Amino acid sequence: MLVEIPGLFSADEVREARDLLDDAEWQDGRATAGHIAARVKANEQLPLDHPVAKRLGDLILDKLSRTPLFIAAALPLRILPPRFNRYQGGGTYGDHVDNAIFPIPGTPLRVRTDISSTLFLSDPDSYDGGELIIEDLFGTHSVKLKAGDMVVYPGSSLHRVTPVTRGMRLAAFFWTQSLVRSDRQRRTLFDLDCAIQALTADHPEHGSIDTFTNVYHNLLRQWCET
Repeated sequence: MLVEIPGLFSADEVREARDLLDDAEWQDGRATAGHIAARVKANEQLPLDHPVAKRLGDLILDKLSRTPLFIAAALPLRILPPRFNRYQGGGTYGDHVDNAIFPIPGTPLRVRTDISSTLFLSDPDSYDGGELIIEDLFGTHSVKLKAGDMVVYPGSSLHRVTPVTRGMRLAAFFWTQSLVRSDRQRRTLFDLDCAIQALTADHPEHGSIDTFTNVYHNLLRQWCET
């Protein structure tokens, strides 16, 4: 399931993030790639322990906790602290699948990467290329969103970032372990949740709202892992 989440960051927040990232010290992105991914990865990444990464990552996590669309789509159990990358001068990331498990730095916890997320921090008109290409059961999707918008998609998807031939592409990315492991089951719950919200908005007194809500929570009880 691919879901776009508009306006996670406001224009002012995007400008603040870009100012901080422009002054930060970057490293070769291959430093955090596995031996297979490193062969197709050509970008820069903010060191995981960089104070700017911590500051902006905390802001993203706070935003996500107050974003109903993300919560409905991801049903988050754990979120890996956000990371930041930069593409320019032909930088690219070829076809790859993300690692299945990541440790949360400084803790004994691990995150199963059910869901991948990318928060775009550069205006699409400011750079050429840099599309996020996602392949799933429903075809190939090309994603290049406005600065401040975010996309979530299955972590199991084959994906890539096309070469940036002009300008600079800045983004945050991270992974979420969902309460519901199966993408198909998450899609069913998301569609049902959206239908309940639409029915509630259009017909708030409709007698089926309680029935559908009960079905939603009973499915969640069956499918969730805590």
